[in-house]
Amino acid sequence: MTLEDSASKEIKWWAIPGQFLRQELLPVLTNLRLAIALLLLIAIFSSTGTVIEQGQSPGFYQANYPEHPALFGFLTWKVIQVVGLDHVYRTWWFLALLILFGTSLTACSFTRQLPALKAAQRWKYYEEPRQFKKLALSAELDTGSLDSLHQILQKHRYKIFQDQEKENLLYARKGIVGRIGPIIVHIGIVAILLGGIWGAMTGFLAQEMVASGDTFKVTNIVDAGPLAAQIPKDWSVRVNRFWIDYTPSGGIDQFYSDMSVLNNQGEEVDHKKIFVNEPLRYHGITFYQTDWGIAGVRVQYNNSPIFQLPMAQLNTNGNGRIWGTWVPTKPDLSEGVSLLAKDLQGMVLIYDATGKLVDTVRTGMFTEVNGVKLKILDVIGSTGLQIKADPGIPIVYSGFGLLMLGVVMSYFSHSQIWALQKGDRLYVGGKTNRAQVAFEQEVLEILDRLSSQPKGEEKEAAIEV
Repeated sequence: MTLEDSASKEIKWWAIPGQFLRQELLPVLTNLRLAIALLLLIAIFSSTGTVIEQGQSPGFYQANYPEHPALFGFLTWKVIQVVGLDHVYRTWWFLALLILFGTSLTACSFTRQLPALKAAQRWKYYEEPRQFKKLALSAELDTGSLDSLHQILQKHRYKIFQDQEKENLLYARKGIVGRIGPIIVHIGIVAILLGGIWGAMTGFLAQEMVASGDTFKVTNIVDAGPLAAQIPKDWSVRVNRFWIDYTPSGGIDQFYSDMSVLNNQGEEVDHKKIFVNEPLRYHGITFYQTDWGIAGVRVQYNNSPIFQLPMAQLNTNGNGRIWGTWVPTKPDLSEGVSLLAKDLQGMVLIYDATGKLVDTVRTGMFTEVNGVKLKILDVIGSTGLQIKADPGIPIVYSGFGLLMLGVVMSYFSHSQIWALQKGDRLYVGGKTNRAQVAFEQEVLEILDRLSSQPKGEEKEAAIEV
C-alpha cells in the first residue's frame, strides 16, 4: 500500500460524517411531512398545557384528576405527573420537539431557501429567439424597441440590466424581496422556538398571598427552570395597602394593591398601584394581581391594646368564600366567640360557642359579648400575587416581529422579463413565481403599449433618450 492510498483512505474516513449528514440526515430533516408532524405535535401538547393547570401541587391533581373515574378513560393524576403534563413546557420531550423542529427549519433554510435566493440573483441574457419559447409568457413584435421598453419597465418599478457591449439585450426584475421573505419567516420561527426554550430553562413562576402592610421576598416558587437565576435576593416588596372597589349591588368591581419595591436598606426604589391586567415590572420580574383574601381582623377588648388576629378561609363546599377566627373573651381562654367575614366591606358576623348569631358589627363599632366590650377596628385584606420571570419573552416578541415581516415580504412576486432586439423584431418574455394572473395582465399592458407606438415615434423617443 502506498502513502497516497493510505492518505486517500484517511480522507474518506474523515468524510464519512459529512456524507452521512448530506445523504442520510439532511433529507430527513428537510422533509415537509416531518416538519408538519412536529408542528402538529407541538400544537397538541401546547394546547394540553393550556387546558391542564400548570405548576399546581400534587394534591390539586389528585383532587381534580382522580383515578376513578379517569378523565377520558385514561387521564389521571398519576399519568399527568409521570408524563409531565403538570409542567409541559419544561419537560425534556417538549423541549426536544422544539429543538428538532427548529433544526428542521434551519436545515430547510440552508438547503432550499438560500439556494433559491442565490438562484434568483443569478441571471443571464437571452440571446436567441428560441430561448423565449421556454418562458410562460412570450411575444414577438414587429414594433417597439428596447429603449421604449426600458421606459415602460421603469414606470412599473422594474430594476433593469443592459449589457454595454450588447445593447440589443435587456433583463429586468422586481420583487426579489419575495425570495427573502420565506427565509425571514424561518428565522422568525426559529427565534420564537429559541425564546421559548430559553424562557423555559431560565424562567420561574411563584405565588404569594400577602397581607396589607406586610413586606415579603419571593420564596414560594411554584415552578422554575434548571437555569433560573432571576429569583430576587437583594430586594423585597411591600404591600402598602390592598383594597377592593365594589359595585352598588355588592359585587367586586376591581381589586388593587399599592406596592413598593425596597432595597436591602429598606429604601423605596420603585412604586406602583397594580390591578388586574396592570402589573408591576421590576428587573425582568412581573407581579400580577390575581386573587385576594382576608388575612386578619384587628380587635380591642374594653380599653386593652389592639390585637391583630389571623383569619382562615373556611370550607364551604363551593358555597361562596368565608373567612373566620376565634376570639377569646376571658383571659383563661375558657370562653370566646367566632368572627366571620365574607368580604372587605367591613361587615363582621359574631357567633357564640353554640353556633348562634350574637350580633352583626361593622368596622369601627363595638358590641357586648360575654360581659366584654369587643370593638372591631378593621378587617385586613390580603393580595394574591402571581410572580413570573421569563427572559425569553423579548426573543419571542422579536421572532413574532420577524415572522410578520417575512409573511408580508413573501407576498411580493418575483417577476422577471427578458427582451431581445434582433433586426426589426423585438422578442419579449417573462415569468413570475406567484400572482400569475396579475403578471399576465401587466405583461399584456406592456406589450399593448409597445404595439401602439409607431416606428417613427420609437426612433424619436430613442433619439431623445
